Amino acid sequence: MAHLQGQERAQYVQSMFARIAGRYDLMNRLMTAGQDIKWRRYVIQQANLPRNGRILDIATGTGDIALEGLNQVPGLQAVGGDFTVEMMQAGKQIPERQPIQWVGSDTLALPFPDDYFDAVTSGFLMRNVIDVPGAFREQMRVTKPGGRVVVLESSPPKKNWLRPFIRIHLNHIIPLLGKLITGESDAYRYLPDSTQQFKDPETLADIMRQTGFQNVTYKLFMFGTVAIHTGQKPEIANL
Repeated sequence: MAHLQGQERAQYVQSMFARIAGRYDLMNRLMTAGQDIKWRRYVIQQANLPRNGRILDIATGTGDIALEGLNQVPGLQAVGGDFTVEMMQAGKQIPERQPIQWVGSDTLALPFPDDYFDAVTSGFLMRNVIDVPGAFREQMRVTKPGGRVVVLESSPPKKNWLRPFIRIHLNHIIPLLGKLITGESDAYRYLPDSTQQFKDPETLADIMRQTGFQNVTYKLFMFGTVAIHTGQKPEIANL
């Protein structure tokens, strides 16, 4: 499934997330042993949002990162965009997520004006898109000059002594959990497969730099299997 390309891959991903929407948050807690809560907190810290600012969380799913933004930043306008309606519908059912502004959005053609958001965030998006540089260009377009794009994404296991144990977790434990909790073992085979076939953190950082982001950095979590990248849109020179 992770080998699918182009529109076929996009349609599979959309259908997959629609099927697991109801148990998505629970599976995230179980797969990461609750560490995803810490990662979302760090994403919002890296976004460096101003009071009364505006954030777009693209591929928002059920709105976890957008909610963390609301919790951390007074007066924040949080927009959650996703192309899977079922995921956003699941998020809308959670009372504390009612302030999120939910918008159907394709990450390759964002329905927002240029220079609109103080920051754009995403969680576990980039390994699923069919055009990674194109997605970064769109995120940069809608970000204000000097604003940040912050990317939470899984990374292929490093070649060290932990790699066999991590592969067991990815290839066997996660699909088993997925089957038991959601009844969708196929979806939770795709997710580990797409992780192992995705770009390593330095390659992803290079793509951000090539797209035009400045001050690109990243931090690794969970034995190097998760990375949070941060890049800044260049300031417009004073004329």
